[in-house]
Amino acid sequence: MVRLFVRHDVTDFTTWKQAYDAFDSTRKEMGVRSHAAYQSTDNPNNVTAWHDFETLDAAQAFAGSDELRGAMESAGICSEPMIWFGTQA
Repeated sequence: MVRLFVRHDVTDFTTWKQAYDAFDSTRKEMGVRSHAAYQSTDNPNNVTAWHDFETLDAAQAFAGSDELRGAMESAGICSEPMIWFGTQA
């Protein structure tokens, strides 16, 4: 199992969350097994999300996909996302 983490700022959390939720079926089609999103306690427009995949290849394909890029643009991402991958130790 590989976990993809992404952290970025959004212009409006409510707008972002609606777009995030609307992307759920596409996430599943692209191999996401489970996921969650969190708001920073210091800044509600700073978001960290994680997504689980069976393989690193699947996680990297998702992270680099045009579908994800388009969804992030329409959701109001206003900072360069920090993306990293990990496995459970």
